[in-house]
Amino acid sequence: MALEITNSNYKEVLAEGKPVVIDFWAPWCGPCKMVGPIIEELAEEYKGQIVVGKCDVDENDEVSAEYGIRNIPTVLFFKNGEIVDKQVGAVSKSVFVEKIEKLL
Repeated sequence: MALEITNSNYKEVLAEGKPVVIDFWAPWCGPCKMVGPIIEELAEEYKGQIVVGKCDVDENDEVSAEYGIRNIPTVLFFKNGEIVDKQVGAVSKSVFVEKIEKLL
């Protein structure tokens, strides 16, 4: 299951040292509903290798503002606490897998 990323925990999550994938989403967003199940699958498939999280942009404006999230879904890929890749909009699982494999 994907970790809930909030204003209060995102800095600790990024400081853990593992690659991190964060899905910025909102409950009212149609494309987010398509990406959500893929993110959950990736969280299970890559458990122990990377941290996969979901951040509700409506409830966590601090995180969203810090990373300049303007469109959702936006998935950010972090390595060593720095953004190394980004995916805006709904795409197939294979696109996410390719980006995750580059993190490992």
